[in-house]
Amino acid sequence: MYRIKEFFFLVLFIVLSSIGTGQIISTKSVHFQVDSSMKSGELIELPQIVWINPALEYSNSTKNDVTLKAEVSATSDLEEVEIQLVEKSNKQIIGTKIYELREGKRGLTIEKNFFLPDGDILISLKAKTKKGGTVLSTRSILVGMDAMKNAVSIDRKDYALIFATNKYDNWSDLVNPIYDGNSIAKELRETYGFEVEVVENTTKKEVFRKILEYNRKAYKPQDQLMIFFAGHGQFDEDFGEGYVVAKNSVAIDKSKTSYISHSRLKTVINNIPCKHIFLTMDVCFGGTLDPEIAASRGGPDITDPDKDFLAKKLSHTTRRYLTSGGKEYVSDGIPGEHSPFAQKFIEALRTYGGSDRILTLSEIKTELEKLEPTPRMGEFGKNEDLSDFLFIKRAFQKDALKDDEK
Repeated sequence: MYRIKEFFFLVLFIVLSSIGTGQIISTKSVHFQVDSSMKSGELIELPQIVWINPALEYSNSTKNDVTLKAEVSATSDLEEVEIQLVEKSNKQIIGTKIYELREGKRGLTIEKNFFLPDGDILISLKAKTKKGGTVLSTRSILVGMDAMKNAVSIDRKDYALIFATNKYDNWSDLVNPIYDGNSIAKELRETYGFEVEVVENTTKKEVFRKILEYNRKAYKPQDQLMIFFAGHGQFDEDFGEGYVVAKNSVAIDKSKTSYISHSRLKTVINNIPCKHIFLTMDVCFGGTLDPEIAASRGGPDITDPDKDFLAKKLSHTTRRYLTSGGKEYVSDGIPGEHSPFAQKFIEALRTYGGSDRILTLSEIKTELEKLEPTPRMGEFGKNEDLSDFLFIKRAFQKDALKDDEK
């Protein structure tokens, strides 16, 4: 936070030293403005806006009643805070609320209920200090089932990030993870239209740098992200913790600082601002991702391939995982062939979810149940009870688009 503020200070000092008129500077969904009446070289601290709800830059709501929650603060006196609601399709302003603040007021807690019409709504929150520093921050929210159904068909993207490690500095090499990873990537890309990235033989630092890249993407409400790990895994009885082994993990490391702990992995993945995340791990002891190694129960199969089904499924926050086993070793497989888990996972992808052409997690679980050791499925982080992760066959996606064009 201090680094960000220091950066703002520097930018504002340069701007005020070099221009004589007001200027607006933008960074993604946050914009800040310098008052042209400020003296050259004067240093201004900007107000800070913290969104509580909606927290994500893009979100959705099946209900029209939406509660806006935010915190506004500054180290100098605030002058005014304004909320504005705009219907993005026609740029019509549908609501405005202005808070004029008394002398000495440097903070404001906002909790305001709005009844929003169906559609894509832009919520703008602008805060201005008496010294002239202004910050504008925005959130987009899809409201109503119809808007969400249209977005499911047209305005969504599926991502997959695959980590596969064959070569290790201090552990025995494996033969199949990269082959498995590339085969799964091919299936996801060609059959389901995923945007896929395969990262091979990564160090611990490289793994977290890559996850950070995906943390900084701008996701829309129906976007999905699958993260897959294939390689060595380990469990430490003393710490009671499972680990993914990175390329550079040290063989004898009592502190486990060179390993990727399941607890940290869950935390950083849970914080990625994508509403629907599915973590898959084909590593030994992967099931210890859940301390109780508890598998979730799949719901009944649904065979109605319409946009209502997709919109309902994608309206709940997803944090699900699937591992190749519990607290045990799992096979890497025969050289040139897939690991047993990867083979079954690919076979599940090739079922296309049956006649509905939508593959759900419960259907994947059914395909993998006969494996030994038994794969584990569960949830983590901010998962919601009715969540799912969907693999939608590309032909269905195209058909949905054609239906909209008629």
